[in-house]
Amino acid sequence: MIDYSPLFRTLENTPLDHWLDDLPQALDQRLEDARRHGDLPRWQASLALLPEHRPASVELDPCVRIGSADELDEQQQGRLLEGLKGLHPWRKGPFELFGVHIDTEWRSDWKWERIAAHLDLGGKRVLDVGCGNGYHMWRMWQAGAALVIGVDPNLLFLTQFQAVRRYVPEAPVWQLPFTLEELPEPTAGFDTLFSMGVLYHRRSPMDHLLQLKACLRPGGELVLETLVIEGDDQQCLLPEDRYAQMRNVWFLPSVPLLERFLRRCGYDQVRCINLNRTSTQEQRSTEWMRFQSLPDFLDPQDPLRTREGYPAPLRATLVARRP
Repeated sequence: MIDYSPLFRTLENTPLDHWLDDLPQALDQRLEDARRHGDLPRWQASLALLPEHRPASVELDPCVRIGSADELDEQQQGRLLEGLKGLHPWRKGPFELFGVHIDTEWRSDWKWERIAAHLDLGGKRVLDVGCGNGYHMWRMWQAGAALVIGVDPNLLFLTQFQAVRRYVPEAPVWQLPFTLEELPEPTAGFDTLFSMGVLYHRRSPMDHLLQLKACLRPGGELVLETLVIEGDDQQCLLPEDRYAQMRNVWFLPSVPLLERFLRRCGYDQVRCINLNRTSTQEQRSTEWMRFQSLPDFLDPQDPLRTREGYPAPLRATLVARRP
């Protein structure tokens, strides 16, 4: 598993140094519990197949590309491919490790390209809530962040993150296997906070926005990406059951209503920086994610509707400041 001791040293004498009172023990307990997860031994065995090698190059834009194919011999290449395939499904990316291109379900680089010009991460301490396998965290570091911490309780995503981080162990990029609620109180500890693809999974969106605000220092910035619908500040969709085959989708507000949510939670300088309808080129099944994906979730007769008859996925990214 990941050696977190360099992270603990980084947190000393920062607004997050109080994490050191509880975080090491919480991590030990979480990882001990994780060892009893039914699939974790298989994922860790896949991770162990990856060859030990210091890459000659690391590029993070737009693909997280580490090393090149000619750095490994045939046996190492075979182990690499087998190990990475053993961590199926790969949702966020793309990645390329020593010439092996991981064509993930999401073209997460497209999302980043839509918002990157609106961000200034230089020297910032960044928290990514619901970080998945960490693709966007590598882009945040590439954009100049001094420290990037992601939280996501999914152990497969953590293992995928480990697969990448083993080749850039010095990077100030860390993933913690927790939900936001399970973290030690991160009071005012971050300059920038990302919550992308999380809000619509929350039964209480206002509580989530307040939790996020508590993580930010005064003047800190929230980057919020979520599903929305078209409409005025009175419009919100509450699905009857599933939305695009997802059961855990609760609130899809209009952009004006979402802006009101943020203002009511005490944010200011609220603005929408991107509105994009998800295409079947951006989210789809691939060799690296063989399950159903967006093309299977849309009405085959009307791609502007989901199979349940709701508006097809429309995603907005908003930026707001904690005063």
